[in-house]
Amino acid sequence: MTVALVGTGVAEAVSKSIPGSILASDEKTVVVSADKLYPAAEFLKTSEFAFDYLANLTSADYLDYFEVVYHLVSLKKNHSLVLKTRIYGREAPAVASVVPLWRGAELQEREVFDLMGISFEGHPNLKRILLWDGFPGHPLRRDYL
Repeated sequence: MTVALVGTGVAEAVSKSIPGSILASDEKTVVVSADKLYPAAEFLKTSEFAFDYLANLTSADYLDYFEVVYHLVSLKKNHSLVLKTRIYGREAPAVASVVPLWRGAELQEREVFDLMGISFEGHPNLKRILLWDGFPGHPLRRDYL
C-alpha cells in the first residue's frame, strides 16, 4: 500500500518551480491550472517526488468546468498523489497530453476524449476509442441529453 503525500507540501514545491501553477491543495490533492498542467506533471515525475507511474486518469463534469484527475504513484518511493486540473468552457475543452511523460495515459486520454469531449493537445492518436466516429456528442457530459 502506498502512502499519500501531504498535498500542501507538494504544492509548495511545485509552486516554487512553476510560479502561478497551483489553484488549490489539500491533504492528498494538488489542483493546477490547465495551462501549467504539463510542466507541473513533468516536475512531479522528474523531481525528488519521482512519480513514475500514472495509475488512473479520469474526468468529471461540474457544469461550470471540467476536471481532469490524475492518480500518480511513485513506485520508487512508495507514495501517491492526486493531481487535478480544471478546464473552463464547454465549447472546446482542451488540456495538454501527458502521454510523453506516462505512456499509459494514451488509452485513458482517448476514453476521456470519447466520452467527455476533452481534447488532449499533443496526443499521438486522439480519436474515439469506445464509440463509433459518427456518434453524436459525448455521453458522459451532464448536458448530453
